[in-house]
Amino acid sequence: MCYETILADVTNRLGTITLNRPGVRNALSRTVLREIRHALADFADNEDVGAVIFTGAGDKAFIAGADITQLVDYTFLDGLAAEMQRLYDYIEDYGKPTIAAINGFALGGGIELAMSCDIRIASDTARFGLPETKLGILPGAGGTQRLTRLVGKGRAVELILTGRIFEAGEALSIGLVTDVVPQAELMDAARATAGKVLAKGPLAVRLGKLVIKNGAEADQRTGLLLERLAQALLYSTEDKREGVESFINKRAAEFTGR
Repeated sequence: MCYETILADVTNRLGTITLNRPGVRNALSRTVLREIRHALADFADNEDVGAVIFTGAGDKAFIAGADITQLVDYTFLDGLAAEMQRLYDYIEDYGKPTIAAINGFALGGGIELAMSCDIRIASDTARFGLPETKLGILPGAGGTQRLTRLVGKGRAVELILTGRIFEAGEALSIGLVTDVVPQAELMDAARATAGKVLAKGPLAVRLGKLVIKNGAEADQRTGLLLERLAQALLYSTEDKREGVESFINKRAAEFTGR
């Protein structure tokens, strides 16, 4: 399908969604949000897609936040509808691994999209920030919650209340991103990371995502129960048998997702 604001591509089992509005630093409009959801739904149904990478067109911005020309007209009802927040919830719960390849400014809704992904890799030119308080609003697409869980309450409070912009090195040091690489190597690094994930048992990856996310939001006893039940399920799968046999026989595993 041809999109107006994004590019969607499938190559070597990787679905790539590129925000394609470089003239406005890939700002998030309502059309962008709808097209991202549509592309993700297509990828979810496509057996040739094992993982999804998000990035931005050009070398200036990943996503520089919401489209301010639309934000000016938002009302109380738009806040309750929370279209962006609901999309990012969908990304966080997505059945296939997701990676944000952050190639420039990731501000507001941009950093919030990145935080909804499973893995975040930044270029050394990336810049981050949640400047919403400068507009008299909050980071309302998961920013107050996901940032706190990733970097801790104290740092999240400081970043959100000041709205300051910070560099990739700091993002790495506080645990917001998992790696920082030269700009020219970003997509190769994202694809390499995706390849490592795709080489593993797909059911183990999917259940691993589920247990980590839900266990982190529960007490330890509940988290351990989720872990135990997930492991019990995996013990009964063909993938477990294939994984163990391939290890013993010193050959590459051929997982089927069963």
